[in-house]
Amino acid sequence: MKRNIGRIDKADFPLLNLFDIEVKVDTGAYTSSIHCKNMKVEDNYLKCNFLDEEHPSYHEKEIVFDEYDVKVVKSSNGQSEARYRIKTEIVLFGKTHPIYLTLSDREEMRFPVLLGRNFLSKKYMVDINKTNLSFKLKYKK
Repeated sequence: MKRNIGRIDKADFPLLNLFDIEVKVDTGAYTSSIHCKNMKVEDNYLKCNFLDEEHPSYHEKEIVFDEYDVKVVKSSNGQSEARYRIKTEIVLFGKTHPIYLTLSDREEMRFPVLLGRNFLSKKYMVDINKTNLSFKLKYKK
């Protein structure tokens, strides 16, 4: 059975050292993406920083990936762009799931993470009237 998830929530990305990060559930997007800056490839390693200094969960750690690929993503304005894509883990409702995230500069966006259909399908039913269902559960104990 699919679990309900609201239109926004907060999730943990333990491998990226990011916790209680605001996510926007976006059924219009196929891929999931995360806000990332200073992306560069050196010696076949992808390096980047997540979030902005203004973000409460920001840490200056450069995260290095030895496994990544490049995906062409069509953005909401219809433009296609090549983006790096990583595989990591997301924790929602106390469960850890693998997730593919494309890296993009979302500085102008309110939410640092978008969860797209590819991740949501088979796991969650979206209830647009609810928010922070996973986050509330996490701190209920």
